[in-house]
Amino acid sequence: MSVEEKLTFEEAMKKLEVIVDKLEEGDIPLEEAISIYKEGMELSKLCHDKLKNVEEQLTQILTEDGRKENFSIGEEE
Repeated sequence: MSVEEKLTFEEAMKKLEVIVDKLEEGDIPLEEAISIYKEGMELSKLCHDKLKNVEEQLTQILTEDGRKENFSIGEEE
């Protein structure tokens, strides 16, 4: 398990925000920018995977509780 996988969602988002800020400044060498960009993409995937996992857990909980009817995050009831 890599260090990134042990990060919480909030920690990963904070690191991602720092990376975006650095890249937007544009004052870093190209090689460093590429390295930072790759790290950002990994953090972005990590955040996406964590959100997907939470959504699946919520769906399972609602299914087990007998209240699931086409549940989707963001869907109004």
